[in-house]
Amino acid sequence: MKVLDAEQILQQAQTVFAIEQAGLQNMQQNLGGAFVDAVNTIMACHGHVVVIGMGKSGHIGNKISATLASTGTPAFFVHPGEASHGDLGMITAGDVVLAISNSGETEEVLTILPVIKRMGAQLISMTGKPDSSLAANSDIHLDISVPEEACPLGLAPTSSTTATLVMGDALAVTLLELRGFTKEDFARSHPAGSLGKKLLLGIEDVMRTGEAIPQVDQQASFSEALLEMNSKGLGMTAVTSNHQVVGVFTDGDLRRTLNAFEQFKQKPIGELATLNPVMIKQDKMAVEAAQIMETHKIHSLLVVDDDNHLVGALNIHDLLRAGVV
Repeated sequence: MKVLDAEQILQQAQTVFAIEQAGLQNMQQNLGGAFVDAVNTIMACHGHVVVIGMGKSGHIGNKISATLASTGTPAFFVHPGEASHGDLGMITAGDVVLAISNSGETEEVLTILPVIKRMGAQLISMTGKPDSSLAANSDIHLDISVPEEACPLGLAPTSSTTATLVMGDALAVTLLELRGFTKEDFARSHPAGSLGKKLLLGIEDVMRTGEAIPQVDQQASFSEALLEMNSKGLGMTAVTSNHQVVGVFTDGDLRRTLNAFEQFKQKPIGELATLNPVMIKQDKMAVEAAQIMETHKIHSLLVVDDDNHLVGALNIHDLLRAGVV
């Protein structure tokens, strides 16, 4: 077995990086009108982008279809071998087929081309051989040729698969921009992920309401405020006047008051509360509550409507349970 020292190992990795970077630069320099045509064709498509490819091209194609689908372009992958045994029924005349083959001569892909043509679906190909059979039979051909593979044997697809993946990313991101696709759109297709929770959960989805809201009138006694804080477990209570928030009394306020407890215990809580507290509107997103808490170094927030009426309350634990932070 060949033995390499640390310097040789790193040098080999650097060589791979350099070869693959050169491949991407080559593809970037060759990018032109065909790419524009491909983007416009997909934008005009009323169906799906159907990605096909065998072997390593199939693995890359599967990822490209997933990226397209998650960034606003409906897409799915069809294995060309399975397509000949019934899966061609998944393709319609309103679809765009994106066929991937570095050689452009993959038998399983070429076999189904006549059927795709008869259906009337538009055919975009990605190959490393512009004079190949697949390229010649395509409506649009995207050149993904690279000067060499990073594999020293010239056998394992390396630079070519990287180039294919980057071309797919270029298509997906360009289409995303043209569609005006937003973070909120992305979150809607990823509702179970952390981004989905951060962008889709509103304050109203996580706040406590009704009897769970700690609140006392500004004329309430110090003792009444303490009882309310203890019973609701948020480490604070809203201080209100005619249901509008005028202040908040927190654990921090309590600690600051304890030194002069005898002096303050007879005063109404409105005189001890923090006036004009940090609050959040009920129509905001939950992630904004987390940002406010972080900025102001607080652990709880009162939720109000446009008229400053108290409608809810939440703390950092509510956001943690919801997966927002």
